[in-house]
Amino acid sequence: MPDISAGRLAADDYGKNFSDVHPPLSAHEAVVESDRCYFCFDAPCTNACPTSIDIPLFIRKIGTGNVEGAAETIFESNILGGMCARVCPTETLCEEACVRNAAEEKPVRIGLLQRHATDTYIERHSTYGVRAPATGRKVAVVGAGPAGLACAHELALRGHDVTIIEARGKAGGLNEFGIAAYKATDGFAQREVDFVLGVGGITVESGKALGRDFALADLRSNYDAVFLGLGLQAVNALGVEGEETAGVVDAVRWIEDLRQSQDKSAIEVGSRVVVIGGGMTAVDAAVQAKKLGADEVTIAYRRGPAEMGASRYEQELAQVNGVRILHWVAPRQVVSEGNAVSAVEFERTALDASGRLTGTGRALRLTADQVMKAIGQTFVSGVVETVALDGGRIAVDEEMRTSLAKVWAGGDCVRGGEDLTVQAVDHGKRAALSIHAALSV
Repeated sequence: MPDISAGRLAADDYGKNFSDVHPPLSAHEAVVESDRCYFCFDAPCTNACPTSIDIPLFIRKIGTGNVEGAAETIFESNILGGMCARVCPTETLCEEACVRNAAEEKPVRIGLLQRHATDTYIERHSTYGVRAPATGRKVAVVGAGPAGLACAHELALRGHDVTIIEARGKAGGLNEFGIAAYKATDGFAQREVDFVLGVGGITVESGKALGRDFALADLRSNYDAVFLGLGLQAVNALGVEGEETAGVVDAVRWIEDLRQSQDKSAIEVGSRVVVIGGGMTAVDAAVQAKKLGADEVTIAYRRGPAEMGASRYEQELAQVNGVRILHWVAPRQVVSEGNAVSAVEFERTALDASGRLTGTGRALRLTADQVMKAIGQTFVSGVVETVALDGGRIAVDEEMRTSLAKVWAGGDCVRGGEDLTVQAVDHGKRAALSIHAALSV
C-alpha cells in the first residue's frame, strides 16, 4: 500500500513550517533599507514593474517617515500592492533591475519595503480612495481574482456601479486559492479583498459560473460593459499510461485544499512525492509537501533549470527546503501496484542539433507514493464561444478590448497572460480605464 497519510508531524511543527516565508521588516529596518536606494531618475525598477509603481518615490517616503504616503503611491498604481509584495517574483522584475546589483550584487529589498508600507496602511484604513459621484452606469466583472478586483476598484472609484460574479464561494482568485500557504499567512488574501471592496459601489455575487448559471449574452444585455477575468479553469494532462491511478493528484487542487484547510495536519501527503512540472505551482506543491512531513520530494522537469517557469530564487527555495530538482526527464508511465501508484517511469531528454527537445531512450524510474501534476493550466473557451481567441485564449487589443462590443478581458484568460498577480492587476486597471472612457462618451 502507498504511504499517504495526514498528521505526519507534531502539532507545533505545522505552525512553524507554515509561518511567513519572508518576515516583515520592522520600522527601523525599513528606514535603514530605504537609505540604500539611489532614487534613480527614470528608474529601471519602475520600468520593470508591470504596474509602473513609482518605486523610488515610495521608498523615499518611507525614509522620511511618511509610510502612509508611500502606500498611497503604491495603491495609486496597484491596488493589490500588498499581495504583490508577497508573491511577485521581484527577483526577476524590479529587484533584478535595481542598479545596486552592479556594485554590490544585492538589490534594495523593494518587495519587503512595499509590504511594510502597504501592511501599515491596511492596518490603519478600511480602503484606499474616495469614490466619485455615481454615474448611473453598470459594469459586470466576471471573476473575483486579481484582474477582476483591480478592474472593479478602478471603475468604482470613477463612480460606476460594479457587480463581480464569481464561480467560487468567495473572492480572491489565485491569491486566495492558488499560492503557497507560507507566502500569504494570517488570512491576508481576504483582508485585502475587503480593503478593495471597501471603496463602495461593488457587489459580489459568488457561486455563479459563466456558462452554467448565466451567459455572456445576458451580461451584454443587462450591463453597460463587461470585463472577463476568468483565469484558467483546467489542468493539463500528462498524457501517459496510468495517469488515472489512485495517488496521482492535481497539484493546483491539492494546493487549494491546503490553502483552505483550517488544520494543516488534516492534509494527506505521501512519504515519497514526485511533482511533475517546472513552474511556480510545482515549487509551491513540492515545498509544501516537504513542510507537511514528506520524507522525499522530487520535482521532475523535462528541460534544464534556465527553462523552468519558476525563478532561480524559487528553485533555490525548494532546494533549501529539501526538495530535489531533477532536470531533463519526461514522464512516460505511472506505474501501479494493485490500484495505487508505486513509481513513475521517465525518459531522459536532450536537445537535438536543431534545438528541439527529444527523448534519448534512456529510462529512469522514481519510486513514489504520490504524484502531483503541475504542467500548466488551460483556458476552457466554450463559455465564451462568441469571443475571438488567439492561441487558445481570449484575443484582446492594447486596451484589453475583445472582439465583442462592450466586452473587455484580462489576466490569465487572455493571450499573453503570464500567471502573475501583478500582470493581472495591470490588465484589470487598463481595461477599467478603457471602459470608463467608453462609458464617458
